[in-house]
Amino acid sequence: MERAAKTDALHLLRNRIDITTVPFTDRGSRLLVFAERDRPHFYIRLCERWPKLEDAQGHYRVRPPILSDLALLNGEGHPLPFTLVTYPHLIEAHTCAGIFRLMFGGPELLVLLPPPGRVGIRFLAGAEWGQADRRGGRFKGIRNIAYTTNAHILRNLVMRAEDRWQVELIVEAGEQAAITLNLTPRLGFDRQVPRGVLERAEATWRAWFGQTPPVAAACEQTYYYAWWVMRAGLLSTRYHLTREALVPSKVHYVGVWQWDAFFHALAYRHVDPQLACDQCRVVLDHQRLDGMLPDAVFDEGTVGRLTHPVHAAVTKPPVAAWVVWRIYEASGEREFLEEVYEPLCQWNRWWFTHDIDGDGIPQYDHPFSSGLDDSPLWDDGLPVESPDLATYLVIDMEHLAKIAGAIGEIEEARRWMERSAALSHRLVEHFYDEASGVFWAVRPGTHARIPVLTPFNLYPLWTGRLPGRIAARLVEHLTDSEKFWTRYPIPTVAKSDPTYNPSQMWRGPTWVNINYIFVDALRRAGYRDVARTLADRTLEMVTRGPDAREYYHPETGESPAGAAPCFGWTAALFVDLAIQRSRGLV
Repeated sequence: MERAAKTDALHLLRNRIDITTVPFTDRGSRLLVFAERDRPHFYIRLCERWPKLEDAQGHYRVRPPILSDLALLNGEGHPLPFTLVTYPHLIEAHTCAGIFRLMFGGPELLVLLPPPGRVGIRFLAGAEWGQADRRGGRFKGIRNIAYTTNAHILRNLVMRAEDRWQVELIVEAGEQAAITLNLTPRLGFDRQVPRGVLERAEATWRAWFGQTPPVAAACEQTYYYAWWVMRAGLLSTRYHLTREALVPSKVHYVGVWQWDAFFHALAYRHVDPQLACDQCRVVLDHQRLDGMLPDAVFDEGTVGRLTHPVHAAVTKPPVAAWVVWRIYEASGEREFLEEVYEPLCQWNRWWFTHDIDGDGIPQYDHPFSSGLDDSPLWDDGLPVESPDLATYLVIDMEHLAKIAGAIGEIEEARRWMERSAALSHRLVEHFYDEASGVFWAVRPGTHARIPVLTPFNLYPLWTGRLPGRIAARLVEHLTDSEKFWTRYPIPTVAKSDPTYNPSQMWRGPTWVNINYIFVDALRRAGYRDVARTLADRTLEMVTRGPDAREYYHPETGESPAGAAPCFGWTAALFVDLAIQRSRGLV
C-alpha cells in the first residue's frame, strides 16, 4: 500500500498546483512560470531580489516579468486557447492543435515539447538588445534570454516593441521537436535541445516523493503537495546564500530567514539529513563574532540591523539547538553536533547581553527579532521583556545540554541543564500573575505589564517544568473558545482582546509554526489529548485549502489576502505533524 501511494504521488497532485497564483518552478531554479487567469498566456518572473533595480523597476514583488505574453500559436500565428493540466514535473496545455508540454531541463532551462505539425510561440522579452538567428534568437540585458529549437523553422521574427522585444516563432514540429528557453545571468547561453527531458523530470520527482514516510490517507494529497513545496522552493547557492536552501516563498520572500530555515530543517530530516543540516548551516555561516545570528541571508548580503520601526539589531528567536537535536535524533550523525555546538553556545550567550536592566531576563530590542513583526505587544514601543523569549532560551539551554552530553562534554551538559532550570524558575517569578493565570510581557526596568493577551503569554507551558496548577491555568486559557480555542486555533491574539484582527499577520491569524510549538508544549506538559486535538485541527486547516499558505483565519480557516502562497514552514511543519500523527507520537 505504501509503495502504491508513492508511485501515484504525481497523479495525486494532478491540477493541485494552480499556476495562476503558485509558480511552476523546480529545485534550485530562479524561474517562476505563471499562467494568466483571464487569457491564454503565460509569463515568467525571476526569483531574485536585485536591490539595485528598485529605483528603476520597483520592489522585486512588483517588477514586470522578464518574459511576458507567452502565447501558444497555430500555424497561422493565431493564439491557441488552452486548458491546463499541471503536475509537479510538468505543465500540459491542451489545445485544438494538440498538447504542448512544458518542463524544466535545468535550473535555467525550460523545455517546451509542441505537438506535431505547424505550431509556434509568441512572447515579449525584457532586454536591451536582441536578434534572431538560425536556431532561434538571443537577447542581452540585466538578465539574458535565448530561445532555441531543433524543429524546422518556418517563421522567426524579432522586433522591438516599446521597451521590450517581441518574438514570433513558427515551426514544423516533428516527433522529437522541442523549443527551449534559457533565462540566465551568465554570459554564455545553454542552447542545447536535450532529449529525454520529460522522462528525467518525472523520474526525479518520483524519486523525491518515493523517499517520504507514509502518512494517513486523509492527509496524503496535501502531504505530497507540501513535499512539492519543499523541493520546488529550494534555491541553489549564490553569493551569500552559501548552501542550497528553501526560501519561505519564491513569490513573496526571496531569501533565507533564520527562523524559517530552522523550521524547514524539521521536515528535511525525514528525507535528506544533509539538506536538513544545510538549512542550519546557511545561517550559521554568517554568525557574527559576538555570537549573533542574522535575521536573514540574501544573495546580496545579510540583515543584522534595521532602522524601521526602531533602530536596533535584528535577529530571530533561538530555536536552533532544539532543531539540531531533532535532526540528530533522526540521523544519529554526531559529527554535526560537534560542528555546531560551539556556535550554538555563542548564540545563546549573545541573548543574555541584551538585558538592559540586569535582571537576568533578556529583552527584544526590535519587533522583528521576535518573529512577530506587527504584534500588538510592540504597539507602545521597545524594548520588551516577553515570556516567549525566556521560554525559547529555556528550551535552547535544555537542548544545548543534550548536545553537550552527546559529544562527551558532561560538565558543560550539567551546567546548561542547571541554567535551563534556573531560568525556568525565574520565568515564573518574573512574568506570572496569579490573579489572571497569565505570563504577561513587561517593560524592562519598571516591569509594567503590557496588557495584550496573546498565546505568547502562555508559552512557558513549553518548558514542561511549571507547577501543575500554573500549567492547568494556561491550558484553561488556551482551550477557552472566547480566547484561543477557535475553530482553527491558535489565533495570535486572543479573540477577546480589543486588538484582535483575524486577517492581519500577527494580530490574530493562526500560524502553523506557533501551533506546532504548542503541540510540543502540550505533549511535554502532559496534555496529550489537547495536543492531539490541536494537531488534528491544524492538519485539517491546511488540508482544506489547495495551497500551503503563510497564515489562516482562525474562525473560518480561509487564508487572508495578504498571506504568501506556497509557504515553506507551513509545508514543512504540516509534513512533520502528519508524520507524527501517523506514527502515534502525538
